Amino acid sequence: MAEFLLSVWLDEDYLVNFDAASDDVQRMFKQVEAFNQEVQAAGAWVFAGGLHPASSATVVQANEGEVSMTDGPYAESKEQMGGFWVIDVPDLDTALDYARRGSAACEGPVEVRPFQGE
Repeated sequence: MAEFLLSVWLDEDYLVNFDAASDDVQRMFKQVEAFNQEVQAAGAWVFAGGLHPASSATVVQANEGEVSMTDGPYAESKEQMGGFWVIDVPDLDTALDYARRGSAACEGPVEVRPFQGE
């Protein structure tokens, strides 16, 4: 088995203007919850979570004993990570299949990255 990070990428404007009461967001929540239950039932679930907008981040940089902290995000990009799943599956093909279903559920792109081996 191998662990993969499935990260959901969204336009930062979407995250900043997020309206949990909207019909579109409620539909997406239901789709993601159904996907979450599917991953858990299959035994592939490790951990998952949604993130606040990247503008809420703090970047911590340690360099030669000095530590600086600045407001985030670290990466200046219109697209930011909005959430993620960590799954444990037999292979990349299985991870890609979960990513396809996760992308459909959250209605956004999902990046698949394997964790480094021990």
